Parts: sequence; C-alpha cells; structure tokens
Amino acid sequence: MLKSKKLGKFKRIEHGFFSRKGGFSRGIYKSLNCGLGSKDKIQDVKKNIEKVCLKIGCNKNKLILLNQIHSNNVYKISKIPKKKLKGDSLVTNKKGIALGILTADCAPVFIYDPVNNLISALHAGWKGAYKKIVSTTLRKFKSSGSNFNDLIVVIGPCIGKDSYEVRNDFLDKFIKQEKSNIKFFKTKRNKIYFSLTDYIKEQLVKFGVKNIEIIKKDTYLLSNNFFSARRSVKNKLNDYGRNISVIMIK
Repeated sequence: MLKSKKLGKFKRIEHGFFSRKGGFSRGIYKSLNCGLGSKDKIQDVKKNIEKVCLKIGCNKNKLILLNQIHSNNVYKISKIPKKKLKGDSLVTNKKGIALGILTADCAPVFIYDPVNNLISALHAGWKGAYKKIVSTTLRKFKSSGSNFNDLIVVIGPCIGKDSYEVRNDFLDKFIKQEKSNIKFFKTKRNKIYFSLTDYIKEQLVKFGVKNIEIIKKDTYLLSNNFFSARRSVKNKLNDYGRNISVIMIK
C-alpha cells in the first residue's frame, strides 16, 4: 500500500493506494484483485476487499465502490446507497464512509479539504479526464463551501507517459478540444505518447489548486506490481485484475 506524503500528515483521514500484492486471488489475478467485475472467483475478490477494509480501518459494509463508466458523474454521499451508483467520482464529509476507486492504468485521484473536512475519490482515465471529471468534482467542492487554495490533491499510480502509446486519432481528438493540449504528447521513434497525469494536473491548476502530489508509479511496468489493462492486452490475456484506492474520514 502506498501513502501520500501530503495526506499522511492529517490524522482525521485514512487512505491508501493498493498494489496487486497481499491478496488471495490466483493466476492472472494474483493477488489483491478488488475488481468485482472481473472474471476472478467472487469469494476471493470479496476476501481481498475485506483485507483492504481492515487495513484502512473501515467497516466492509461502509466501503462505497462505483459502477465506473468513464463519465463526469459525481455523487455527494451522505449515506450508504442501496444500489451501486454509475459514475466516476464520490465526495463525502461523513465519518466512517470509505470511498473506493478501481483502476488498471487509469488514475485514481484523492481530494481533501482539511478546512471543511471533505474528501473525494475519483477515477480518471483518458475518457473521464477528457470529459472533465476532475473539474466537475472540483465544482462539487466549491458548492460545498471549499476554497480551492485549501485543497490537497493526490494523483495516484497510473500508466506513465513513457508507456502510454496512442494513435493519431487520439492525438487529434485532444488537439481539437484545445490546441495547447499538444504539450501532453511526445513523439519518440515515430510513436506518440500521452501524459495522463500532466493532463489531469493541468485541470487542477486551472482551478487554482496549488497543493498537488503525483505518485510516480507507472502501473504498466511489471516491476511496480500493479494490475495493468494494457499489459494484459499486450500479453494476450483475456482479463485483468483491478487495483483499489481508498480514502476515509475517521
């Protein structure tokens, strides 16, 4: 489990970005696969999630996971929903409710307002980031009384810019959105690469967020011990596990 240096200073919250290590799953899901939507044995996934809850110190029935759809849907949570919500960002100021995000190359992002004691966990792949999931979440903070100067934002482990090869149509889509987006791309040996973290960071900076931490762990690199959708496709595997990231107000 990786922790943010910035968030680690606050005793009112608990958090962690979990790698694939330390769970019960086997085979291609070895070992801490928390993806209930994967083809892994459901009982193993549930045991993995329970282990994560123990580590965070939350009740397993108070961990909220979304049906993530690469959207800009944000939910302000005041109680445990009866059904799984469809969207990609959760915000709460309630103690003991843990917010969880599943990833396998996309970026998990935590936001904390220490003044209003408000937290968020959001899922930002390129599609969600392109649809401004980060900006939409920040607006939710503002409507809850937050000042952007007070926010601490951590971009967790995700695919690194040296691993994120994209095609011309991908590049064109981003340049069409905004010409200045060209700065998030680089060409190396006739191949185009994209920096997801820099693209996310830019959205934060535009809103005046200054306190930003990026955990520089490329999920695509096997040596970092994270599940990676891209690596699984490259290795011709028919599925992959999901990493979990969790934050909670104690």
